Amino acid sequence: FINHPDLIEDLLVNSARKFHKGRVLLANKALFGEGLLTSEGSFWLRQRRLAQPAFHRARIAAYADTMVRYAERLLETWRDGEERDLHEEMMRVTLQIVGKTLFDADVAKDAHEVGRSLELLLELGADFGRAILVPQWLPTPKNIRKARAIRKLDKIIYRIIEERRASGRDAGDLLSMLLAARDDDGSRMTDKQLRDESITLFLAGHETTANALSWTWWLLAQNPAAEQKLHAELDSLLCGRAPTLDDVSKLRYTDLVLTESLRLYPPAWGTARVAIEDHEIGGYPLRKGMGVALSQWVMHRDPRWFDAPEEFLPERWEDGLAKRLPRFAYFPFGGGPRQCIGNTFALMEATLVLATIAQRYRFRLVPGHAVVP
Repeated sequence: FINHPDLIEDLLVNSARKFHKGRVLLANKALFGEGLLTSEGSFWLRQRRLAQPAFHRARIAAYADTMVRYAERLLETWRDGEERDLHEEMMRVTLQIVGKTLFDADVAKDAHEVGRSLELLLELGADFGRAILVPQWLPTPKNIRKARAIRKLDKIIYRIIEERRASGRDAGDLLSMLLAARDDDGSRMTDKQLRDESITLFLAGHETTANALSWTWWLLAQNPAAEQKLHAELDSLLCGRAPTLDDVSKLRYTDLVLTESLRLYPPAWGTARVAIEDHEIGGYPLRKGMGVALSQWVMHRDPRWFDAPEEFLPERWEDGLAKRLPRFAYFPFGGGPRQCIGNTFALMEATLVLATIAQRYRFRLVPGHAVVP
């Protein structure tokens, strides 16, 4: 377990080729297949190259209106004074946004089915001991439920891929980009590769952003001064209108709030690698096959790098802290060649959804309701 930014940089950047993804992720290959999250070597490099144009800034910018529209649609179902499970609400809106931007599909009709399947798979995937120790082929009740959930997701995703191939249209979504992408030799992704990348992006682009937003609302509800500053910025800049792409860079305090929320509650709170050749890290010998763990949660709360590390203080980022920190003291999106491909997408979505909802509502915690990570 490594707990210094320099060692993490060595692992993720300088010596990245000596390591593969950790065992827990590999144990979830039944779900992710050979998507960007789990594939390795030259195959991963080819897939990353094919997928990269889909995440070009200009392409992502086109999704801003969609993100705001779905956030506004969510608000139409809310009433002042209601009690709501805010995490459930965030899961719903991010699912709809990723469905539209990834597949140009209004997944409302599939949302319940997809949502339940994803929730079950995420719950089972987070059971690390089980993921490593229980073979996938063993017909345990959990494995049977997992296989059934994957079949349901596959049915929906393969149907969308088939419909799109048949129509041949560019819908302006990520799937269109993946379908059109050609490698140097002219080859394209197979349906299986499209499925693996789609399900990886579906999961990565849905649950992580929902988690980030849920924790942000929770932090704001307990920090009235920060909440007040957020509302003051939204009131002065937006004056009640819906936020647009042009506003994202101007919403400075909103950005500080999200940066600090991702510090305290990073959706990707830890990661691991397995050595594929011998290496030395921090003076310790690593033999081929040994595992290395590192944790954003631990680094982001380390008093060596952050004053009052347990406190929610968006202002800490105002005077260029990010530039002064060692590179891997703060890394919510990972780093090195395997850095999250969707980081720009996720930050834009979180900013626009936060700004849209915060203009209309403030949230208060239900008294006596414990919130435990």
